[in-house]
Amino acid sequence: MKANEVRQLNATELESKLGELKKDLFMLRMAHATNQLENPIRIQALKRDIARVKTVIREKQRGEVS
Repeated sequence: MKANEVRQLNATELESKLGELKKDLFMLRMAHATNQLENPIRIQALKRDIARVKTVIREKQRGEVS
């Protein structure tokens, strides 16, 4: 997910996307703990996506991005 795609979402969509990403991260961590995860790099990518979404949420709260 790119930053431009995230910035196009509204506040409610961002919150739901954040919840979805956190749920996916939890499931990947569980799979990694049980040695069932084929691509551990995906965990890192999800963390970055979560950070992007949180950054855009914060920007919108502060009014930096319309």
